[in-house]
Amino acid sequence: MSKYALLPGALDALGQAVERFDPPLMPAEWLNAVHDPAYVAAVLAAAVPAEIERRIGLPVTAAVAHRTRLVAGGTHAAALHALAHGWAANGAGGSHHAGPDGGAGYCVTNDLAIAAHRLVREGAVARVLIVDCDVHQGDGTARIMAGRDDIITLSIHAAKNFPVRKARSHVDIELPDGTGDAEYLAALEPELLALLARHRPQLLLYQAGVDPHGEDRLGRLALTDAGLAAREALVARACHGAGAALAVTLGGGYADPPVAAARHAAVLAASWQAWCALG
Repeated sequence: MSKYALLPGALDALGQAVERFDPPLMPAEWLNAVHDPAYVAAVLAAAVPAEIERRIGLPVTAAVAHRTRLVAGGTHAAALHALAHGWAANGAGGSHHAGPDGGAGYCVTNDLAIAAHRLVREGAVARVLIVDCDVHQGDGTARIMAGRDDIITLSIHAAKNFPVRKARSHVDIELPDGTGDAEYLAALEPELLALLARHRPQLLLYQAGVDPHGEDRLGRLALTDAGLAAREALVARACHGAGAALAVTLGGGYADPPVAAARHAAVLAASWQAWCALG
């Protein structure tokens, strides 16, 4: 968890100027809109049953409950800022394993799904594309958005990694262990471009996990620093070319906290710089 506190310093070390905003708390009604209200009530009361906490992998304390509302508020706020200005990022988020019935895999609630649903319901956008580049499948997001045609999900992930039982995204790209930069980008680009052309979303919500890195503790792929930067350029270029705004969330990264923070910072900077280069 300490990687999040280290992120601003890691961005400073890159010389990347950042304008920071404090996110509002996401109202409980929007958590209830995509999650079981009984589960949400248990989260907000810090009374999640032990078996669900085991599935999440951490105790849901009052501080964790407060944080999950801030994270969801941050993704929603980043999306609104991106719609107004083109690009924005949440310095957390990408909690893609939390599904309709509750949390899992270090994810308490699903900020991507909460924000996307609220944006559509309130009329900020007609269609959202959620692109998940974490090394683990965005199974919770896929299950929440199953059957919808206004919020489309793409997940590119290691086939043999968590979760064991995969959900069905609108598009899933499953990669063999050891996939490197060139093969990864070649698999992602045509599927991403096709979805953008077919659905014409106004917003791309992006889960920019750095755990596909070859040195990540929980990854099984083999991307390099340069490969992650190329991924950011690809996503930014495709999104910009389709006339959609881009809102980035951190996603997974499992290394010593300073290393993880540096990788996240490099990805955010690469995404922003690629976006700016497009004019």
